Amino acid sequence: MAILRERIETRLDPQSTFDFVADFANAEHWDPGVESSVRLNPGALAVGARYRLGVRLAGRVAPMEYVVTRLEPGRRVVLEGTGSGITATDDISFEATPAGTAVDYIADIRLEGLLRLLAPFAGGAFRRIAANARDGMQRALDDRAALARVA
Repeated sequence: MAILRERIETRLDPQSTFDFVADFANAEHWDPGVESSVRLNPGALAVGARYRLGVRLAGRVAPMEYVVTRLEPGRRVVLEGTGSGITATDDISFEATPAGTAVDYIADIRLEGLLRLLAPFAGGAFRRIAANARDGMQRALDDRAALARVA
């Protein structure tokens, strides 16, 4: 089990930040560890929304499916993911700041089956993955904020 915590601050407004990050179909645009991301069911973001992600793991792309299990529009989204011997809970909170938005991201990643044996050695790799995702999210949100200022 690895619990990873990341926080970023962006100048993008809270609603735009929430709309972009909470919709995991956008994950490939901000997380370099995600090769592909697609929404599996139509409609507005809601509890039960499902996503299929192709996640880069150990030199290959592994499928994972995520479902929104909790949604507080504009404030918080929780997604549960499963696939390839991994389960994950991603809990993402959004808070307005004087300059824009703060995003708190907590990922609880669990290895299952035989992969559990690797858990004691996976912490460093998970921390690198989380840092890369944090940095990618920061860049994507800052780019969106810059475009919003120009428009």
